[in-house]
Amino acid sequence: MVKQTIQIFARVKPTVRKQPQGIYSIDEDEKLTPSLEIILPRDLADGFVNNKRENYRFKFQRIFDQDANQETIFESIAKPVAESVLAGYNGTIFAYGQTGSGKTFTITGGAERYSDRGIIPRTLSYIFEQLQKDSGKIYTTHISYLEIYNECGYDLLDPRHEASTLEDLPKVTILEDPDQNIHLKNLSLHQATTEEEALNLLFLGDTNRMIAETPMNQASTRSHCIFTIHLSSKEPGSATVRHAKLHLVDLAGSERVAKTGVGGQLLTEAKYINLSLHYLEQVIIALSEKHRSHIPYRNSMMTSVLRDSLGGNCMTTMIATLSLEKRNIDESISTCRFAQRVALIKNEAVLNEEVDPRLMIIRLQKEIQELKDELAIVTGEQRTEALTEAELLQLEKLITSFLEDQDPESRLEVGADMRKIHHCFHHLKKLLNDKKIHGKSTVSSEIKDQDCQEPLKEEEYKKLRDLLQQRDNEINILVNMLKKEKKKAQDTLHLSGMNRNEFRHSQSSPFPAGNPEGPRTSLSSAPTQAQDVSALGCRSSLLHRKTGMREEMSLGRQEAFEIFKRDHADIVTIEDNKQTLKQRFYEAKALGESINEARSKIGRLKEEITQRHMQQVALGISENIAAPSKPDPVEEKLRSQVEEEKRRYKAMFTRLKALKVEIEHLQFLMEKAKVKLQKEFEAWWAEEATSLQVNSPTVNALNPMKPFLQTPEAQHKRAQCLSDKSDVSARKILPSPCPVLHSQQQSGTGAFLEDSIPARPMSSIPLTGDSQTDSDILAFIKARQSILEKKCLQ
Repeated sequence: MVKQTIQIFARVKPTVRKQPQGIYSIDEDEKLTPSLEIILPRDLADGFVNNKRENYRFKFQRIFDQDANQETIFESIAKPVAESVLAGYNGTIFAYGQTGSGKTFTITGGAERYSDRGIIPRTLSYIFEQLQKDSGKIYTTHISYLEIYNECGYDLLDPRHEASTLEDLPKVTILEDPDQNIHLKNLSLHQATTEEEALNLLFLGDTNRMIAETPMNQASTRSHCIFTIHLSSKEPGSATVRHAKLHLVDLAGSERVAKTGVGGQLLTEAKYINLSLHYLEQVIIALSEKHRSHIPYRNSMMTSVLRDSLGGNCMTTMIATLSLEKRNIDESISTCRFAQRVALIKNEAVLNEEVDPRLMIIRLQKEIQELKDELAIVTGEQRTEALTEAELLQLEKLITSFLEDQDPESRLEVGADMRKIHHCFHHLKKLLNDKKIHGKSTVSSEIKDQDCQEPLKEEEYKKLRDLLQQRDNEINILVNMLKKEKKKAQDTLHLSGMNRNEFRHSQSSPFPAGNPEGPRTSLSSAPTQAQDVSALGCRSSLLHRKTGMREEMSLGRQEAFEIFKRDHADIVTIEDNKQTLKQRFYEAKALGESINEARSKIGRLKEEITQRHMQQVALGISENIAAPSKPDPVEEKLRSQVEEEKRRYKAMFTRLKALKVEIEHLQFLMEKAKVKLQKEFEAWWAEEATSLQVNSPTVNALNPMKPFLQTPEAQHKRAQCLSDKSDVSARKILPSPCPVLHSQQQSGTGAFLEDSIPARPMSSIPLTGDSQTDSDILAFIKARQSILEKKCLQ
């Protein structure tokens, strides 16, 4: 419980025209309570003695002068009240003052500028901001907007406001329960989940308010309005709910009818406004008196609605709005006197917590049922009425949870009602019988499934056999390719060894056929061949990085594509285009950086020219000197640099456009070559697979090597290229002191040469003119012919 008096604040409205000094003064001493002093100068023009008081002093919690803005008002007045509402206490803020003193501007705000927002929109923004930050509780927000016009209440959020007259709308009536709590009938509550929804409700209510033009104010509100925020909070898993409400009250302004001279409808409205404010003052006076037994809350609708705010469970704050002009001095003094009486009232704010009504209802129902069961056991009465559907469903849920519980000590609690006990036994018996029937049907269904699965197994076996045959074909193709690569490596080694042997013979230092160094040389070449074979095996691990093949291709097929691509005739063109494209990319990148530098340099030069102009103009104005007729040499130099940079920029930009066209053309050519390579590989792969299916395994074992190109012209061309490559590699290898003997590997190589390399006449051998190179070529040719002759004799 929090006990405190009503907090009072004063706000002075800015005057339209300048007022003479000395009408009021504000004393804000840090040690003392701030006070407002209103000074009345003595008027001696009437010709008689005037004994009226000349000054009045009133104390407030804080006084806001004419230069105070809306943000300061909210931070000092409304923000503490909003924080207490978030904590679970009720709160009220109301503005009191004469017509035109700034009550509506303080509470609601102005519509011209965003900074003129009043207490209501700023409080809504603050509350929803705090709700978003606090994720540990569940909040619910509702909005209501009540208007009291001529002592009748109306709902400003009623959608029928625009289409109906005020007399046709349902009036809000007050109902009181035995605990003297006020309930408002026909007042709607609208839930607002976001700040935007709450502000839309506020704007809707403001458009439905009664506003009229009076001599004191062009847009005077002719009714009392109460904007209420209802806030509920609950922690997850807790049974306690906190309720709080915040009343933001904009009272209609009091006015003296004799002074304003209004009539007609305005006069009727003024009478009701002054009457309700008079009843409010009576309640304030009664609350300020200590031994007063009766408080006249029921005299007016406004005091009935604000019963908790005035001397009840609420933290209340009042804002006294003052218009300290000379013609409004009497009304300002009356407002300050009313504020002083309000400051004497003490409120007792209590934290509004209660148990969740839904949980309370469930607990009470359970307690009633337990009492009924105990009563039936004590009296021995047997209940004959049938169980309801809800009770039967609840029993089945309890049985299901009991059967699913793995705890051996769990119990089935159904109470002392024999009807429920019998129903539980019947339900368990039914479940047991259903389980037995289901077990028999399961056995029969398994036998049927086994019969149905036999044809499915045959189909699956056929699919697996086809897949296995496909994998065997791939393995055979890869083995053939691997053997061919091995033969090529052996052929290269054999040719280079023969070249070195012939070179040694030309120097008259031949080794006999039984030289013991020969086997060592053959053994030394074996690791090289093993390295070549292992290198082929390692290629498959790099396929995903080197090729752009699809991921669904098998590993063997990818390895075959890599070898096919390496031996393809267009691979040189593709690599050249790739290098050219890379160079063009680097050149384009460098040109782009140069263009950006030129553009920034042009911008800096233009800024320097502009600054030079401004300096010349400022110098002429300060020294009162006419503008010079001759051009500025510094400016001319800067302009020439700008023109030079522009020409350079245009040249680089033109080059960049040409590079772009060239890059696009190269990319098109590379893509076209890749598509062609892929199509040719697919055709070759299909042909290889077909040939493997036609030939038998014995034929494949006798003829492990098949050339890539099947036509005789293609075979001759490929053998000629291999011979030329072997000649070049033989010329590049230096002679070795250890000749290579004719081992069994060389016999295999000779057989391969005999099958793949045709004999060429001596006159068709191209010579280079170099004696050493020509002698190497002739020695290689002679060695090859001798090998072929030996093969024929065998």
